[in-house]
Amino acid sequence: MSLPLEGLSAIVTGAGRGLGRAEALELAGLGASVVVNDYGQPGRGGTSHGEGHGGGSGEAGAAPAEEVAAEIRAAGGQAVAHLGDVSDFASARALVDLAVGTYGKLDILVNNAGILRDRMVFSMSEDEWDSVVRVHLKGHFNTTHFASVHWRERSKAAGGPVYGRVVNTSSEAFLAGSAGQPNYAAAKGGIVGLTTSTALALRKYGVTANVICPRARTRMTQDVFAGFAVPGDGSLDPLAPEHVSPLVAYLASPAASHVTGQLLVVHGGMVAIVERPKVAAQFDAAKEAFSYEELDAVLSPYYEARPADETFAATEVLGLKRG
Repeated sequence: MSLPLEGLSAIVTGAGRGLGRAEALELAGLGASVVVNDYGQPGRGGTSHGEGHGGGSGEAGAAPAEEVAAEIRAAGGQAVAHLGDVSDFASARALVDLAVGTYGKLDILVNNAGILRDRMVFSMSEDEWDSVVRVHLKGHFNTTHFASVHWRERSKAAGGPVYGRVVNTSSEAFLAGSAGQPNYAAAKGGIVGLTTSTALALRKYGVTANVICPRARTRMTQDVFAGFAVPGDGSLDPLAPEHVSPLVAYLASPAASHVTGQLLVVHGGMVAIVERPKVAAQFDAAKEAFSYEELDAVLSPYYEARPADETFAATEVLGLKRG
């Protein structure tokens, strides 16, 4: 029996540790040939603060991406490493070129690389804002741009649709606000917009684009989830990255050919499909246009009747209990 991703090639960014590593291993285990991208370098593995976007071991020896690629090959799969920075346009081009040059084509792009520079908006520096937006949002755009060029050219040559899958990584920080992460929340919101735009633009070429909001205990989130207990009975941690990787593999597979432009939250054996925003209420002007007084008369009572702590998004989109 053939594997669901057999004959397909994939790029996974930020795949040296954590979510990216789990995703690369999952794709490879289902038959894909993988380019493992991570900016972490030997002896100074990546951290959440940007010294290597995908995370790393911090130990001497092979770079994290090379370690994961070697792990895939040792298990009988095909993998090569790429140590470039996806926030650099030329490096992103080289990443896609490596996949095409090594495997003949690119079929799957999983964008996962990211960093954190947490600070309240009134304390955040320009560099802290720029660096997070650059790695997350620009990094997603860079790889998607060159992958889409590849798929568009293949489609034109083939005279019809080709196989292409984009799986992007957002966060519930975009949905719930995350007061101490204005840069991260903004970048993750931008990734959702990028994904839905990409889904529409590439549909005619046979390419799908979806975005996930994963909850996982990784190097980037070790402080965020520090208060959530790890099971002591040997069972799988509800926040283990291995809960996320099967969904990524599904979205990358032929089975998901009809799934595009979707936002899904995933963690601990749960997948939730998030609908697009809906209109909560509508008010129409009595005449041609609203006056200030009329807006005050209709909007103030509406908001006064809502909970005082309710903002645009729920503070806990799906709830998360501390163990």
